[in-house]
Amino acid sequence: MARDDLLSRISIDPNICFGKPCIRGHRIWVSLSLDYLSGGTTIKEVLEAYPSIGREDVLACIAYGA
Repeated sequence: MARDDLLSRISIDPNICFGKPCIRGHRIWVSLSLDYLSGGTTIKEVLEAYPSIGREDVLACIAYGA
């Protein structure tokens, strides 16, 4: 998936989650996903903790952070 396609999965809305970048359609902060990953949690474990998101959403968080 291209970087621009991944980034389209991230939304920033001042009325949702205080304007923090979130996975589009969810109230899951990009920073939360990155915190989990940087702490050693695997993508699979993040998906198990948040079954409403997909692998591409986690990859979008990584792309956004980069």
